[in-house]
This record gives sequence, structure tokens and C-alpha cells, in this order.
Amino acid sequence: MEQVTERVRPPAVAGVFYPADAVLLKATLDSFLERHPPRIQETPKAIIVPHAGYVYSGPVAASAYACLTPARGRIQRVVLLGPAHRVAFSGLAVPSVDYFETPLGLVPVDKAAVERIATLPQVRVLDEAHAFEHSLEVQLPFLQETLGEGFEIVPLVVGDTSPQEVAEVIDVLWGGSETLIVVSSDLSHYYDYDTARKLDTITSKAIEALDPTAIHFEQACGRTPVAGLLLMARRHGLQAETLDLRNSGDTAGDKSRVVGYGAYVFH
Repeated sequence: MEQVTERVRPPAVAGVFYPADAVLLKATLDSFLERHPPRIQETPKAIIVPHAGYVYSGPVAASAYACLTPARGRIQRVVLLGPAHRVAFSGLAVPSVDYFETPLGLVPVDKAAVERIATLPQVRVLDEAHAFEHSLEVQLPFLQETLGEGFEIVPLVVGDTSPQEVAEVIDVLWGGSETLIVVSSDLSHYYDYDTARKLDTITSKAIEALDPTAIHFEQACGRTPVAGLLLMARRHGLQAETLDLRNSGDTAGDKSRVVGYGAYVFH
């Protein structure tokens, strides 16, 4: 009888974007999270969080992730979407692997959910898109630390596609309270500090208004998955709230060419 070997996507940016040592990684996450008591009473249906190195965006991301701690052990599926940085392709890419690995352990892929959306024409299996992509990977330790064990992920790298096609995929996976949507996106890139603050404020207002048409590519590297989420949030009558809005000049000090970071919850 042929033995089936489970396939694992190993960490690609551990030791670069976040600590590779499990003890140090956990301590880093806890130090971020303990600064942010949950700001909302109910568990959010969706969050938008940044994906830079933890020294830059970790404190901002933690404000949204802290809102998940009351749902520890209850969220079973995380639909995780982030923009492609390494590989150019059309549509949305899912992996063929069974697990994503971080220094904190293995995170199982919801294979049934992946098979369900793989029937959509805009979804394709493309491991190359996931192999070195950081936008999804940096979210996994935060999810492991806040949700504990027992959740699966539907990892989606978003390539050249439309917000409507992203929304269609999210719609199939929307589910109930057991399902969380996480969109990974930084905001403006490499403007001076004051220009970045103005652009990021405009973007935050558009997110709060659930208006994808007011967010352009220079405002968010994950503009397409953000826009797809906004379409679905409007359809389901959700409200968006900005929890934190800063940039690398605030978190790391250099204000000459900054990257913007925002944390948002939808409930």
C-alpha cells in the first residue's frame, strides 16, 4: 500500500520578518498583544492587518489580533488573503500543501474549503506564489498565539484580478461565527511622513465607509483583497472600525521614506 506523505510549506521569512526562535517569537507576540486590551465586545468577522517585519508593523497588527483572544478555541477556519509580492499571475492562488509551518508549529490547510473554491475560474493551484510570499506567513504566528490550536486556514495569494472576483471567493467561504476573514495589507509606500499620513487617513476613511472605489493602488499594496472584503462587508451589513493607524516613522523612527500600517475590524 502506497504511503501518503503530508506536504508542508516551510517558513520562508522566519528570522527576517519575525524571530525564528519559538521562545523569542512567543515573547515578542505577547509583548505586542498585552499592550492592546480588546477594544470591541464581540468577535470581529474580519480584520485588515499589515504585513511588514514585526519591528515595523507588529505593534499595529496586534491591536486587531488582540480582539480575537476572546474567541480562542471557537474560530475553526481563517480565510487568509494577501497580495502577491514575488510571483506575477492572474487570479487567486491556493497551495497544494497540507500545512503551513512556523516556529510555533504547523497550521493545517482546510483542504475541503480549498477544493470548494478551486471550482471557481479565478482560483488556481500555484505553489510558486506561496513559496516565498510573506504577506500570509507573517499573520500565522499572530493567529497561533491568539486562537490557539484547532483552526485551519484557507491561504489565498491575490494576483492580477478584480475586487469582484475576490468578493466571489470570500462569499463562498463566508460561513458563520466559526469563520474569520483576514486581509493582509500595508498602506502607502515610501512617501515622506506627512504625505503618508494624509494618504493613509484617506484610505482609513474609505475603509470605514466600505468604499472600495476610493482606494487606489498607491494607497495600499493589498488594495484588491481589501476592496473585495469591503464589497462583502457592505453586502452583509458590517461596520468597519479603525483601531490603529501609524507608519514606519512612528514605529521604527525613520521618517524620510515611510510605509503606512493600519489595523481594522469588521463587525
